[in-house]
Amino acid sequence: MTTRAEQKQKTRRALMDAALSQLSADRGFASLSLREVAREAGIAPTSFYRHFHELEELGLALVDEAGVTLRQLMRQARKRIAKNGSAVNTSVETFMEYLQDNENLFRLLLREKTGVSQQFRTAIRAEIDHFSAELAEDLKRLGDEKSRPISNARLVAEAMVTIVFNQGADALDCSPKEKLELKENLRIQLRMLLLGAELAEKNKPAE
Repeated sequence: MTTRAEQKQKTRRALMDAALSQLSADRGFASLSLREVAREAGIAPTSFYRHFHELEELGLALVDEAGVTLRQLMRQARKRIAKNGSAVNTSVETFMEYLQDNENLFRLLLREKTGVSQQFRTAIRAEIDHFSAELAEDLKRLGDEKSRPISNARLVAEAMVTIVFNQGADALDCSPKEKLELKENLRIQLRMLLLGAELAEKNKPAE
């Protein structure tokens, strides 16, 4: 038998899924209404407030979920890199799979990180900063393991995240052929960035 707490969590999930399902290339979170989200979730609008104080709180929960999925993405990539050995190829493939499975969640991050809501911007910036910090640690570790240290891992990680997010935005509306070209360009860009960071480390003046 479903407990009251389980049912509440199920309804909360339904509301989040309902909001996500209504996002698209032409429609952002700010255009959603509480009433239509509740209707899509199959509950009365007044019941919405048992789960979220306002629609923006639901959006922030989605941002938090996006952060969780990004961290899961990194864990998947680490395992694949350990098995396959190619950090760039594996990371690009893993990210593209993430886009395919979380298209609207990624659209939410892209649109709201420069949107009108300061709460959204702050929350998304925190998630991206956390993602960049974890990536920087991975870059340091991989560089040490291969005896190819890179210069300023955090700066490189931030640049990589910017490139990946920009290419990811383009990939959302690509044809299959265009997506293959985009993936190859992304691999080249990331390799160039890493090579430049390795060269910068080698040519760093002695202290």
